[in-house]
Amino acid sequence: MALLSEMRRAGRRHWPHYAAEAAGIGFFMLCGTLLTILFEHPESPAYQALAGQDLLRRAGIGVGMGLVIVVLVYNPWGKKSGAHINPAVTLAFWQLGKIRRADALWYILAQLAGALLMGQLLKLTLGQYFAHPAVNYMVTEPKKHGQLVAFGAEFVISFILMVVMLLALHHERLKKSTGWLIGGLLLLYITFESPLSSMSLNPARTLGSAVAAQSYTGLWLYWVAPIGAMLLATVFFNKVYKGQDLACAILAGCAAAPNTPHATEPPVYPQER
Repeated sequence: MALLSEMRRAGRRHWPHYAAEAAGIGFFMLCGTLLTILFEHPESPAYQALAGQDLLRRAGIGVGMGLVIVVLVYNPWGKKSGAHINPAVTLAFWQLGKIRRADALWYILAQLAGALLMGQLLKLTLGQYFAHPAVNYMVTEPKKHGQLVAFGAEFVISFILMVVMLLALHHERLKKSTGWLIGGLLLLYITFESPLSSMSLNPARTLGSAVAAQSYTGLWLYWVAPIGAMLLATVFFNKVYKGQDLACAILAGCAAAPNTPHATEPPVYPQER
């Protein structure tokens, strides 16, 4: 009952932040789908120009998605919510005491809702282009190397992403560049890692595509690996910095403003009045 009461109070105060998270992951999925159609659909001029150049096509998608992340992090909505757009990221910041329990739950619900809704909208509006085997609803499933390799690859890239994110946010000179660093990692992952695991990093995004495609092969690993890896990254961060505090859970890099979900004095912020 205490948690439900917390969530009601948080919902009244912070609903714009949750809306920003839902919109953010929806925008991410929309851009990812359009870029994949551009570079992978056989009827696309870009695909035809780069036929047989799988690495270059993946790099093209990677550049586009890297820039999408930059836009999401640094736009006003992203600065409001922190631009997590990923349950694993939100849980890691909650583990560090940078977002309150009720807000973390609302964030995750909003991320899931945004991904599921966008998956259905893309299915409805893009039809055969979204369903084409070359696009395949943007489903992330284990490749020919199997689920064990996919799990390991997802775990490693998720751990690296969260470590880079935390170290950058903790660094006075780098914290404002965190979004660009994430975008750069996304470019590298899409270009070089995606043949191993389809490159998810994001349980909500994977679920949105899986439900649209009604295909759930290996879905568990795209939840367990990113969440486990990012939580482990918080342990690594605390070991390195021996309990030093992180300024905030806002990827654009800043101190948390009053009356936001982001904690500045763990474990409770702000005090309810």
